[in-house]
Amino acid sequence: MARGEWGNQGRGWKLCSYKRTTIVICSINIVAALYVLHSLYTSLFIFSTHSNASSNYFAAIKYSKDHIRKMEESIRVRQEAEPVELIRLVKEIKKGFLSREESVSKLPRHVKQKMADEALQRLKGMENANVSEQRASLEIWRNEKLEETKQLIIRNSTTNLMLSTKEAKLLKRVLESDWNLLLEDIGIWIPAEVVNKEIDDKPENEEELEEEIIPGRPIPPECHAEAHTDYDGAAVRWGLTHHKESAADCCQACLDQAKRAKPGEMKCNIWVYCPSEDGCFSPDKYEHKHQECWLKQANNPRLNFKDKYTESYRNSHPDAPLIVPWMAGVVSA
Repeated sequence: MARGEWGNQGRGWKLCSYKRTTIVICSINIVAALYVLHSLYTSLFIFSTHSNASSNYFAAIKYSKDHIRKMEESIRVRQEAEPVELIRLVKEIKKGFLSREESVSKLPRHVKQKMADEALQRLKGMENANVSEQRASLEIWRNEKLEETKQLIIRNSTTNLMLSTKEAKLLKRVLESDWNLLLEDIGIWIPAEVVNKEIDDKPENEEELEEEIIPGRPIPPECHAEAHTDYDGAAVRWGLTHHKESAADCCQACLDQAKRAKPGEMKCNIWVYCPSEDGCFSPDKYEHKHQECWLKQANNPRLNFKDKYTESYRNSHPDAPLIVPWMAGVVSA
């Protein structure tokens, strides 16, 4: 009897435990669902509030008449700055080019094949001909085909090309205005003619050593005059205060000094003259002017500069010209 009561109580306790567990799980699910719904509602509310606040903020902005005028002026300036005419021309050119390509592509295949065969036959045997001759031959053939096509249109009949009148009109248009596109389409390519032109690639600051005409009387042969030359040597007479009318006079002054020199004095055997009206360059601190005549002496005359100053020298002396402006000569001692 006691065992039966205990068994009934156990079964009741188990049923009660299952029911409680089910209720607890359902409660947890309900709470979780409510939490999710609350989160979604809160997010939507915050987004709606932010959107309304932003709309109200921008709606509250009021532009003054000056601001509106400046914005309208800015829009007008941008519109006026647009290259409307250029855009229109580009569109027309592009449209025309596409239209020309379309015309060539509409030609029947057998017509293109016929044109290609005739063009190649025309060029046969002209492998050694120049570009101009090849182009001239094709141009003659083009004119012949164009005349043939025109006659076809007038007669409104077919030719050896087996063309309809519509196709003949299309071929006429291609031969007149789209000739190069047709050649390219049928595989005929002739390189552009190369024209050799003499190009002066001399630098802008390059100067030529031209034969100069030295003013004054002719320079005697014994002066051994050398243009664009500067000799080194000890100064017998400073040119800063010694000017002569011509290079011949400067040389004569050197010869005369050598003749009149007293025993023990230096005898002039080098003369250096500035023939340029703009003066002559020298790396020293003095300004060397037109008609300076330097009388010098050296047992072994040595060149300072000849013809042109070197690039390295001009890099270190930016004021130096390209060509040596002095004129000089070594006379017999």
